Amino acid sequence: MLRKATKENIVVELTNLYDHFFVSTGEYKAKVTAARLPYFDGDYWPGAAEDMIMQLQQAEEDGRKHQKKGKTKKTATKRASKAASQDELASNASKDALLMQKLGESISPMKEDFIMVHLQYACSHCCHFIVSGKRWACSQCKNFQLCDICYEAQQKLDEREWHPINSREKHLFNSVEVTDIPSDTRDKDEILESEFFDTRQAFLSLCQGNHYQYDTLRRAKHSSMMVLYHLHNPTAPAFVTTCNTCHHDIETGQGWRCETCPDFDICNACYQKDGNSAHPHKLTTHPSMADRDAQNKEARQQRVLQFRKMLDLLVHASQCCSSYCQYPNCRKVKGLFRHGMQCRVRASGGCHLCKKMWYLLQLHARACKESDCRVPRCRDLKEHLRRLQQQMESRRRAAVMEMMRQRAAEVASNA
Repeated sequence: MLRKATKENIVVELTNLYDHFFVSTGEYKAKVTAARLPYFDGDYWPGAAEDMIMQLQQAEEDGRKHQKKGKTKKTATKRASKAASQDELASNASKDALLMQKLGESISPMKEDFIMVHLQYACSHCCHFIVSGKRWACSQCKNFQLCDICYEAQQKLDEREWHPINSREKHLFNSVEVTDIPSDTRDKDEILESEFFDTRQAFLSLCQGNHYQYDTLRRAKHSSMMVLYHLHNPTAPAFVTTCNTCHHDIETGQGWRCETCPDFDICNACYQKDGNSAHPHKLTTHPSMADRDAQNKEARQQRVLQFRKMLDLLVHASQCCSSYCQYPNCRKVKGLFRHGMQCRVRASGGCHLCKKMWYLLQLHARACKESDCRVPRCRDLKEHLRRLQQQMESRRRAAVMEMMRQRAAEVASNA
């Protein structure tokens, strides 16, 4: 799919993280540090980098302990302080270079898995994306272009330092006008809430349970359409329903469901054969596709509205000091807060009010972006969620490294 998008100029360049940032060329002038590497939340390399930084800090701390033994204290002068600060800057630069080296060694064996898709052209000198002005494209090199600033800087240099540097014949550049990015880039579409897109593990479970794959263009198109369907229909069944009698898959609108039991469904054939005698409770028909779509649209709008009202109420109640507040349900939420402080049963003991309060606080913590939020336990819950995410990523990184070891062992044995 990405190769087709590249051919149709939807994607301007398709490469991987290692080749783009870790393989240096003679004309690349930007200093690449770990802070410039792109990533999404939950990616492999940020967690691996944190582990490497902790190892470097531990090694540095051990080295300092050995150096301190047998040394006496000396009075620090201004010159000594200045030299120490310069040494610290040099040490930070060497740490960054060492971190990039270790990251490159870790990523190199599996670099094809770190796909990078460029939707905008990047300057081959400064590595900044060209989003306005002119793009100066080389007439002979396919993936070499300069921004206005780097092109003007090249014109001021000696001709021997022009592109390409290691060739006597210098290439010509063609200017291409770049369409400016709109000043207002805010997304005006409504926010779609879905539990399957909260974490990578939830999305992976959705794909595994429904056999969504992206290894061929045909499968990628089908999987993308189904993922969009679940995003726009969060209340629709995410997995195929199976008949409890014949164990065959039930098509949409072609089955019967128990109103009492949470997971009892039978197909039309079994219902016509046995009727309601196969189950003691009342059975109702599955809704048709049209009815389900109408219900999903209305339910989604109602769910988003209630979710926003709930979060606004929680923030208001945590800041409100008036005992006669007229804000709807403000007193109820304050009562939940007071109950949570005084209750001795707690949510772990089965208290329903405590469970309700913790559910509201967790919903808020997942959506909150404020660093100094005044909602009770917001910081603690965000820290707890961050630790859970780190543990999940650590297990995933360990599984990836084990897979790479097994792959390397297979290659060595076959050789």
